[in-house]
Amino acid sequence: MTENTPAPSHDTEQRPTLVVDFGAQYAQLIARRVREAGVYSEIVPHTVTAEEIAARNPVAVILSGGPSSVYADEAPGMDRAIFDLGIPMLGICYGFQVMAKALGGEVASTDAREYGATQATVKGDGGTLLQGQPETQSVWMSHGDQVVRAPEGFDVLASTSLTPVAAFADEERRLYGVQWHPEVKHSEYGQLVIEGFLHRGAGLAADWNSESVIVEQIARIREQVGDARVISALSGGVDSAVSTALVHRAIGDQLTAVFVDHGLLRKGEREQVERDYVASTGVRLITVDAADTFLHHLAGVTDPEQKRKIIGREFIRTFEKVQRELVEESKADGRPIKFLVQGTLYPDVVESGGGAGTANIKSHHNVGGLPDDLDFELIEPLRALFKDEVRAVGRELGIPEPIVARQPFPGPGLGIRIIGEVTRERLEILREADAIAREELSNAGQDDHIWQCPVVLLADVRSVGVQGDGRTYGHPIVLRPVSSEDAMTADWSRLPYDVLARISNRITNEVRDINRVVLDVTSKPPATIEWE
Repeated sequence: MTENTPAPSHDTEQRPTLVVDFGAQYAQLIARRVREAGVYSEIVPHTVTAEEIAARNPVAVILSGGPSSVYADEAPGMDRAIFDLGIPMLGICYGFQVMAKALGGEVASTDAREYGATQATVKGDGGTLLQGQPETQSVWMSHGDQVVRAPEGFDVLASTSLTPVAAFADEERRLYGVQWHPEVKHSEYGQLVIEGFLHRGAGLAADWNSESVIVEQIARIREQVGDARVISALSGGVDSAVSTALVHRAIGDQLTAVFVDHGLLRKGEREQVERDYVASTGVRLITVDAADTFLHHLAGVTDPEQKRKIIGREFIRTFEKVQRELVEESKADGRPIKFLVQGTLYPDVVESGGGAGTANIKSHHNVGGLPDDLDFELIEPLRALFKDEVRAVGRELGIPEPIVARQPFPGPGLGIRIIGEVTRERLEILREADAIAREELSNAGQDDHIWQCPVVLLADVRSVGVQGDGRTYGHPIVLRPVSSEDAMTADWSRLPYDVLARISNRITNEVRDINRVVLDVTSKPPATIEWE
């Protein structure tokens, strides 16, 4: 066990813009677009009541799209009283139709279905919502029903050749709606629609950013912790690195970070954490070298689920041992360890609610499966953030770019990127191949274009090759580059052929026992991002 061992500053409680989720695949995307406009957002289920909305004291409400017809028997509805709260509101697609129907307009199922790119015509000056936008623009439609008559008091702002009421507004009540999906990039001026609603319609300033997040969280952490001590399980990934740095900025040496090296890390990760991360944050770090223990328990194991369970179990055992030592240390100075830092993100919160926008969190999602009976209160400074926002906070905190920009990496590490038994020799082969792929992708400027590129060793597969003057019988390496917003869905990344060629040539030339590189071109779904 090795140890490396300084920090400061008010409370700005954010009132949210609430995105009411009607089961749309884009509810999270709407929330992200609101945040990109500099306004804080949260997702709530369509079952939320007017009383619950009022208790949240939101600055605005957005009604999402959804797959249903407003007239279907099981169609999701909403509490009609929400419209009487006087809160600025924007309806999108299904939410637009819900608003129209609830307020006395007419929604009908017609033969005029619109899907995909559609030309919309803005009427007059476009009102508050569409002000300054071109008269004709391409929007992304996805609807069968349509609003055939706007509610009383609403002005029609836009139409298409098939939809006479494609956008409307009641300026006095600050109620707005569009039939198209402004949150998707296919709608040319979609972000301007969202910004028009937020900034002009609701009168909100664009003042939510990484700096304001840091200020707010520092105040909350200090209030929560007091003079107690805190531990953090630092994996070297983005989420744990940023959450640990943020807590350290708030409470300084009251925090101890524990880094378990299970031997399943990528090349250079331990050194990067111990040297660059500690130098940039000043956090007190305890490193536990447990590689031999993990490899011993993984010997002979090929089943992926069994691997995950072993790695999770041994992580817990290792962490608990350090925990006991730190608890004894804390007793000596009279400051008990009461808190554990958790890198929970907002997609974890939403996902664990079964897609209903509820706020049940996944148990110990980001720290390797810590047990429920660890007697600590959680600190979750990132639970309101998406991954790109976490990276922005990390940059604001001064965390080195190679750590902030790091691709998502599974808790079990390279152990689940080896198809077959995990051995020290196979780990070294995979580390070298993975390092080459990451280096070439970075050199080609692809880091901003892909979400993740798992490199997989098919250790239980042999393929015939020719290297030099001889015939070889080596292992294939799989490249799995994917593009995604938050990994809930993903598509394979169309990398330039010359980049793929360089990666393939270097791996087969420089990494022993590898004679073939293949590309995984499957989307999620049906495939997952990781192979195991």
